[in-house]
Amino acid sequence: MIVDVNVHLSRWPFRRLACDELPRLIEKLQAGGVDQAWAASFDAVFHKDVAAVNSRLAADCRKTRPGMLLPFGTVNPTLPDWREDVRRCHEEHKMPGVRLYPGYHGYALDAPELAELLTMAEERGLVVQVVVRLEDTRMQHPLMRVEDVDPKPLAELVAARPKLRVVVLNALKGVRAGVLAALVAAGQVYFEISMLEGVEGIANLLGQVPAERLLFGSHLPMFVLESALLKLQESELTAAQIEAITHGNAERLLNG
Repeated sequence: MIVDVNVHLSRWPFRRLACDELPRLIEKLQAGGVDQAWAASFDAVFHKDVAAVNSRLAADCRKTRPGMLLPFGTVNPTLPDWREDVRRCHEEHKMPGVRLYPGYHGYALDAPELAELLTMAEERGLVVQVVVRLEDTRMQHPLMRVEDVDPKPLAELVAARPKLRVVVLNALKGVRAGVLAALVAAGQVYFEISMLEGVEGIANLLGQVPAERLLFGSHLPMFVLESALLKLQESELTAAQIEAITHGNAERLLNG
């Protein structure tokens, strides 16, 4: 069983991607043995009407078999109605969590609005996914340069909210080991493997992040699913570690 915690629906505006249509995305996930995917929408990165994006996301996820796609709505705390977006995600769409794009929405992780958002998420039992990057800077459009998010302030925010569950997405390429260690020590912070690089990448990472805090993520359709699957094969991992990374940790995280 595989739970993929890092998937997007809809289209990336700067180029077509191989699985940017829902039927093809589902076909690819099923072919790769993915039983469940946590999905947000690329539309939420750029559209100002986040509520409409989240509604479409929820509707698209309902088109698949129950439990295949879990919608993670987006909240942009720089917009005036963001608290209502949190409520809609939780109460109306029954989403298990939300996904945040600080780099694209123009706020740092020490913004006071984010602290309030995280408190709301903790009180409502929502998982919070924080996107550090979406694209390598070399792939970005020259008029759309977006720097990576600095996750360092997240440690203090998590430490102050012991029930908060956070997944850091697309972080394992540029985040320093000391920052990773601080986030792990702060509380319930997890990382997914889509941007992990290097030979025996997962095995080497286990010296910094315990297997109990690692999740399977593909960053589909921006990345190919096979890349994440191969990361599980080229590292020497025990059966227990593979089980934890592919689905055990995600199930425990989702169940609080």
